[in-house]
Amino acid sequence: MSIRRHTTFAAIGIALASSLVLAGCGVKQDSSSNTGSGSTSSGATSSAAAPCTGKSNDSATDPKQLTLALVPSGDAKKLVETVKPLEEALTQRLGIPVKGVITQDYQAAVEAIGSDQAQIGMLPSLQMSQACEKYGAVPALQTQRKGKSSYAAQFMTNKPDKYCTDTPVKGANGMLYCNGTQSGTGPAGLDSIKKIKGATVSLLQAASPAGYIFPVAAMHKEGVELKDIKVTQVTANDASVLAVYNGDAEVGTSYWDAREVVAKDTPDVGQKVVVFALTDEIPNDGVSLSANLSKAWQTKIATAMKDYAATPDGVKALTAIYQITGLVDANPASLQRTLDAAKSIGLG
Repeated sequence: MSIRRHTTFAAIGIALASSLVLAGCGVKQDSSSNTGSGSTSSGATSSAAAPCTGKSNDSATDPKQLTLALVPSGDAKKLVETVKPLEEALTQRLGIPVKGVITQDYQAAVEAIGSDQAQIGMLPSLQMSQACEKYGAVPALQTQRKGKSSYAAQFMTNKPDKYCTDTPVKGANGMLYCNGTQSGTGPAGLDSIKKIKGATVSLLQAASPAGYIFPVAAMHKEGVELKDIKVTQVTANDASVLAVYNGDAEVGTSYWDAREVVAKDTPDVGQKVVVFALTDEIPNDGVSLSANLSKAWQTKIATAMKDYAATPDGVKALTAIYQITGLVDANPASLQRTLDAAKSIGLG
């Protein structure tokens, strides 16, 4: 697979300072020593009993520059701009240039890490596990949002009378919730999923834990299969919210609560789109590091990112990127839950 650098990001038609378009790459095999951000796994194979912790290459020379791969989420053009403070902070803290790039999709970010065309990846939990199992990438850090290292995927609708078994109530953010979903902690309201049969539902790509994997797994448990609904595929969580808001879908899926992302431009979204169900908790996304880096550099990068995240400027920068409020050491065992959910619906 090759990476082509463009001034235009073809998949979404926006200008990028640098971008990745991936289309099938091989990865050279290095003799590597085991690492795992503090763990002692024997490499990149994974099982429920021994979650993957990744590898390092202690014969690697010190990098002269680093590429940070980010998956598309929300407005990719804005993401190009909002990643700049993180680039600058890591460049200063690590003493070498760090450049952020936006990959075409989730799996492209995994391949970028695997081919060493990116050394740092900010990835969803499934892709962290896949990058580890396939390429030995170390799951180094996990994000925190509002003090949590996990979150629920939400089902939302523009027809609350159909899906709500109680009267919608306002949450702390002023938006409407029903069926006990206002806490944001799943599972909640999953009995209502049965009513989705025959409806148009907006789903993200199959690689998305919150936009596809956990919602589809929840539907499967309630006896609703993909053949029972009309799928409208969207490219990002905010697009799923807007599909429901604009009436293009009756139900949408996203992380909780993606409505806040579009509230500035659509201030009534919290009243027109009501959250009615939450999936089981999903491990947060995080940071994976290339197996082609030495353990010393893996540790150095992880420490720099974690320390920056603990500063006011870091919180501001990371919140602007993916609404991240903190970074902590990754828990490979928790990441396994996403891989298990994917396998339950034939993915993974």
